[in-house]
Amino acid sequence: MAYIEQHSAGLSAPVKVGLIGSGWMGAFHAESIARRVPGAILAAIADPNVESAQALAQSLGTGKVTADAADILADPEIDAVVIASPARFHSALITQAAAAGKHVFCEKPAGQGLDELDAALAAVEKAGVHFQIGFNRRYADDFQAAKKDLAAGVAGQPQLLRSLTRDPGTGSIPNAARVPAWTVFLETLIHDFDTLNWFNEGAEPVEVYAVADALVEPELRDQGFLDTAVVTIRYSNGAIAVAEANFSALYGYDIRGEVFGSKGMVQAGRATETAARRYTAEGLSADTPRLNVELFRQAYTDELADFAATVRAQRDGTPPPSGAFSLTPGAADARRALAMALACIESVKQGGPVAVAAAPVALRDDARAGV
Repeated sequence: MAYIEQHSAGLSAPVKVGLIGSGWMGAFHAESIARRVPGAILAAIADPNVESAQALAQSLGTGKVTADAADILADPEIDAVVIASPARFHSALITQAAAAGKHVFCEKPAGQGLDELDAALAAVEKAGVHFQIGFNRRYADDFQAAKKDLAAGVAGQPQLLRSLTRDPGTGSIPNAARVPAWTVFLETLIHDFDTLNWFNEGAEPVEVYAVADALVEPELRDQGFLDTAVVTIRYSNGAIAVAEANFSALYGYDIRGEVFGSKGMVQAGRATETAARRYTAEGLSADTPRLNVELFRQAYTDELADFAATVRAQRDGTPPPSGAFSLTPGAADARRALAMALACIESVKQGGPVAVAAAPVALRDDARAGV
């Protein structure tokens, strides 16, 4: 009996993705694209550390490796890029990728200043490419369930909101002296800011008051290192939110969100890995996640699947994915969260509340339209 011949008629061609940056998060994204994201192919990897990029490429069966991201941007076969380089390069790479006609997925933050980010997002708008920022909590099942309830009005008018990030630790922070200044706001709490903005959709953050210190590594306080922070946020609809972060939770990775409103309360997240509990003579116990790629493994995959599906839809002229609530974090979301992080930095410096810089009118209009 002969094999039955298969063909791809009617199937959309996969999105060919180039990865820029093969460090911790870049390597995980590479694995997700190569092994778990439907309709996407990891076509190339760029990293100045060529040996690392080559090892990653070999493990995933990717044929193209380069030390220069420009090679990926100039490759006509590549449809999109995933930017996972150090944050100081993000805005420039977004600008260059958009100019090259590549769709862009960028890890947070999308920039380190509003001027550079505004220029990058203007390049995205001009090129007409799809842009997505890596706010992965939107893709976690429990956060999506909470958002669905909020969109349906279960909690009513939001009044009090809360989001927290407690990174797993041992009581000390390895290589803490090498952590870039203001990381607690620009790379940690920026996730919480997006969660709060998403949960309080339609309102704008207008003011923040941030308090931060080095409580895990107090000997680094004089060097400007911060490992603990609490931020109070006021929104245009009157809601008040609190975001908090710490870099060393001995019990594991702890990510949670909450909205209290006029009709009730909605919560998301838990400190345990599963709902399983052990009741023994020693008491109650449960497993807790110790890595972001453990806690958010599926969310990291799903955000890239959403990105690939939207790129395919835009390329093929078909309707983009849609659902019961807004999901994909785009340009306005990237800017809004960065503006909050930068306002927090100024708040710590000044010791008081600071206004959040408003987005350009065009960007606000795009956000309302769901762009």
